[in-house]
Amino acid sequence: MASATNPQSVFNVFVYGSLLADDVVRALLKRVPPSCPAILHNFHRFSIRGCVYPAILPVENKKVNGKVLSGITVPELDILDKFEDVEYERRTVDVSLTDSSDTLLVEAYIWADQSDPNLYGEWNFEEWEQLHKKSFLKMTMEFVEELEQPNQSGST
Repeated sequence: MASATNPQSVFNVFVYGSLLADDVVRALLKRVPPSCPAILHNFHRFSIRGCVYPAILPVENKKVNGKVLSGITVPELDILDKFEDVEYERRTVDVSLTDSSDTLLVEAYIWADQSDPNLYGEWNFEEWEQLHKKSFLKMTMEFVEELEQPNQSGST
């Protein structure tokens, strides 16, 4: 049910990191939504020291290649919000669709700490896929299991 403050009932979400992997999306949302390749201009995708996932922040004249997941429902957006946690802020941004050059307003998870000293270089999806995807997928499945537990108090 869409509220008065946000009449939208489905969302487009720009993904650029671990959520480029259909397996991770499927683990979280129990489906793989339709998607199309897109570019987020004037942002850069950083690696984060000690983390296997990336961060994006505004950087003039840079761009981030990713994809737009379409038809994301409010409950699904809620799962993504929890998954991305407090390290990211969800913001509405403009992306260019690779296939048509159309511009689309989408939700994207932006790194909250703009002056984080742990951000460096450029994150690489292929490298992540080879080195970290398997363990990341396991962590994602554990996250989903915890989310689905009726008892949220943290005790076992």
